[in-house]
Amino acid sequence: MTVATSPPTLSQDQCFVLPGRHSWEDFQAIQGAIEQKSGLRITYLDGVIQFMTLGEYHESIKSMIAILLGIYFWQEDIEFIPVGSATRESKEKSVSFEPDESYYLGEKKEHPDLAIEVNVTSGSPKKLEKYQRLGIREVWMWQDNRFLIYALEAEGYQAMPKSQLLPDLDIALLEECVLTPSRLEAIQKFTAQ
Repeated sequence: MTVATSPPTLSQDQCFVLPGRHSWEDFQAIQGAIEQKSGLRITYLDGVIQFMTLGEYHESIKSMIAILLGIYFWQEDIEFIPVGSATRESKEKSVSFEPDESYYLGEKKEHPDLAIEVNVTSGSPKKLEKYQRLGIREVWMWQDNRFLIYALEAEGYQAMPKSQLLPDLDIALLEECVLTPSRLEAIQKFTAQ
């Protein structure tokens, strides 16, 4: 006798890896089927398909980072092109994903210079593989209420104490402001630097 089981459901800020290995074509079909489902992300790396839900806390942190970085770029007269969570993918490199935030610095190139990933419930440097395949110069991971900064070097991503792309940015102040409960107070503190 077989017992019917319902598929796993995802609550806010959870992750589910679809069992098995899947072709790029399988991935594209699944991606197309869930395209209109807000709050759900899908990634593909070497045949592994992963689904992630995005909760309100995740979106609040992501949005505050984007606001503060936008202010910083404006204050420092840095030309930038924000492209948010636009899908980055390459069939040839067997990868597809959406960063939480991403930016071209200066002019537009094949892929953004800076990508930011907000990890609320899980995260690991293994996630960097997908960024490395596309040559994204710097990845910031927000995890445990702080930034982990990785710069792409010849041998792969290396952890850095500060941004190589934005060396004058006070990362400690940015972290403090992202965590400030009052968004208005956070912006005032950040712009007073």
